[in-house]
Amino acid sequence: MRNYSHRKPCEYNLFRKIFTWLTCNLVYGLYYKIAFHLEVAGRENVPKKGFLIVASNHVSAIDPFLVVYAVRRPIAYMAKKELFDKKIGRFFLNLLGAFAVNREKLEVSTFKTAIGIKETDWLLGLFPQGTREREGNMENVSRGFAAIAKATKSDILPVAIIGASRGERHPFKTGIKIKIGKPIPYMEDTHEMINIWINKLAELSSGEE
Repeated sequence: MRNYSHRKPCEYNLFRKIFTWLTCNLVYGLYYKIAFHLEVAGRENVPKKGFLIVASNHVSAIDPFLVVYAVRRPIAYMAKKELFDKKIGRFFLNLLGAFAVNREKLEVSTFKTAIGIKETDWLLGLFPQGTREREGNMENVSRGFAAIAKATKSDILPVAIIGASRGERHPFKTGIKIKIGKPIPYMEDTHEMINIWINKLAELSSGEE
């Protein structure tokens, strides 16, 4: 079986871009806009061009699709390698341009893929918390997040997902909101950069911004 932990820049082509747009906008975006009154705030904070790491809280399996819809730019997501074990999941993730990562230890292939994505017009998407957490919980932020930021020397776009937790969302009764903050400039002190992201997510989630 192919190793999905390493992707070349040429794989982020027009076909995958169109497939990602159709999936995230016409399927997920349209459905959640109708059934859950999906709203997006802060879209003006997303640069039209240039590379960024899109980092959001992680509350449900639909998060990647909602963030791509909100940002309106193609995003290549880091996904835990276990998601590639099943044929259907592997097929779908492959078409979306996701790549497999070892959550226990970041591998060389992860850094090569991340740096390669920077050469394309795609963004890199990741969930610093790694696994799904209840909304508002900003604990368990992976330090690997800092390593990726340092390797790519990239600004970070903070995105807060509100109301999407599986147990909290009910069609035509509850709403979902995506709030996008201003990019956090890259700095040599990546730990400070991450602390700023944590504080920014707390602000976005609480409605202070």
